Amino acid sequence: MLNKLLITGLVFSCLFTSDGWQEHFIKKDFHAPAADTVRQIVPLGGNSWVTVKTPGGKEKVTNEGWINWEDTLTVFSAYLKTDKPGTFELFSNLSVPEGKSTIQCAINDEAKRTEIEGKEDHLQYLGTWNITSPGYIRIDIKGLSRSGKIFARMKELQISGTAVDDRTAYVKNNEGNFFYWGRRGPSVHINYDASETGGDAEWFYNEITVPDGNDVIGSYFMADGFKEGYFGMQVNSPTERHVLFSVWSPFQTDDPKSIPENKKIILIKKGEGVHTGEFGNEGAGGQSYLNYDWKAGTTYGFLLHARPAGNDHTVFTAYFFTPETGRWNLIASFSRPETNTYLTRLHSFLENFEPSTGYITRKAFYGNQWVVNTKGEWKPLTKMVFTVDNTGQKGYRMDYGGGVENGRFFLHNCGFFNDNTLIKSKFEHKPSTGRPSVDLDSLN
Repeated sequence: MLNKLLITGLVFSCLFTSDGWQEHFIKKDFHAPAADTVRQIVPLGGNSWVTVKTPGGKEKVTNEGWINWEDTLTVFSAYLKTDKPGTFELFSNLSVPEGKSTIQCAINDEAKRTEIEGKEDHLQYLGTWNITSPGYIRIDIKGLSRSGKIFARMKELQISGTAVDDRTAYVKNNEGNFFYWGRRGPSVHINYDASETGGDAEWFYNEITVPDGNDVIGSYFMADGFKEGYFGMQVNSPTERHVLFSVWSPFQTDDPKSIPENKKIILIKKGEGVHTGEFGNEGAGGQSYLNYDWKAGTTYGFLLHARPAGNDHTVFTAYFFTPETGRWNLIASFSRPETNTYLTRLHSFLENFEPSTGYITRKAFYGNQWVVNTKGEWKPLTKMVFTVDNTGQKGYRMDYGGGVENGRFFLHNCGFFNDNTLIKSKFEHKPSTGRPSVDLDSLN
């Protein structure tokens, strides 16, 4: 949409702060129009986070924008990706319910202050920056002073300038609940090529190593994915971590209570200390998890078994290797009705399930993959195809990556890095010489 813009009565002054940031002070409001330009709307509900939170504070990002913005310590950060360098003009649709406020907007260590007032929603000019190279831009906004209860109500940013065009990447709207998915960040996947395993896959072995500092709250490092379920490890809170194994019911629903009895996942057995029950929201079925304080920097083993059990049921069983104890731990064994199969669609993934941490990067290495076919032969998996979920496919989030590093596959997402991997790229590494020493008969 073409809009005419005019800046009138603006007073600028420059200074350098004690931390080296260049600051500008914008004293009066932005009005309209003067130079023809294209202005794009960036909804804060899908493109921003509280990156510095006040202890005990209630500030938060909602689908309607920022609320409870009261403290000078709070920093809200919005992210978008430009495809070219140039000028970057920033505006906001905001209101100040009481009195006046002064806020600061910073991009690339250049901060600009603006006095704002007005009880009704209005377009406010926040400054112009020069973007020297294409890539992700982080916009930090904080309150400096206020005479009312809150600094402002802000629901969107508007951007224009020569750095902005149709290829500028951000979450455009909330259709399909994309504010939620956009703030979670893109999920990334390894799709293993099991075409050369010499028969049906009865066992699937994998290892995960999460580098130090990448065990971010909300991360699910999924090792052994298959058509009917998934098995991996999570960071659930600052004090709780799970090893999670789930199997979907053949009945399509997000509500486990609606599954008919003859289509429910049946628990056969579970390991010591393992919690079992049902799950929903992203399909539904049987779930099991072990509270285990796994550590970043340590390599953990995952082993999955599938065997048709007759009566149109297949039993899926998951084991987790803890190097701290040197043993395999049974997680759970589930029987799935209307199923007569071995392991198919082998994959791994890395996802973030906590929207508030979707701006923090995370990475994991997936190594030493093996399949044991129904003949008892161990076959390495050395080829994969990289894919990403719909958030990445639509170009809303571009911070996704995967490939091969030091003989292992890896996945990388979130954090707004620029070197994203081409979707559907193929990767291969040399077969591992470290076939796991596992007595499979003793496990069953």
